[in-house]
Amino acid sequence: MSQDVVADGLNMIRNAKKAKEKVVTIHRISKLFIEILKIMKQKGAVERYKLDKSGKTAEITLGELIECKAIKPRFSVDKDDVKKYRRRYLPAKNIGTMIISTNKGLMTHEEVEKEQIGGCLIAYFY
Repeated sequence: MSQDVVADGLNMIRNAKKAKEKVVTIHRISKLFIEILKIMKQKGAVERYKLDKSGKTAEITLGELIECKAIKPRFSVDKDDVKKYRRRYLPAKNIGTMIISTNKGLMTHEEVEKEQIGGCLIAYFY
């Protein structure tokens, strides 16, 4: 297990999807990972997630998801570079979502392009 909670959590989700499991339990989570789960739930990649009372474990029910990965190294992007990285990580123009950390919090690549701001690439899923 590495020090990157986001990468570990997304790997566990991806492995559970490949094993055709519907529910996965992740024992190491962070506030950043919870925000990523919120975006994935909005987009339908995660049906629901439940945090335990201590806030250290999440039980996730998977939805429509093919691939999810953390982006390493976490590239900094200008507002003009988002399209270049979208072509690199996503399979087609209207398929998938990149998650970008901005000074306004985590946003999808669509929101970043609309707001015309840059940030740091965190993860992608489709």
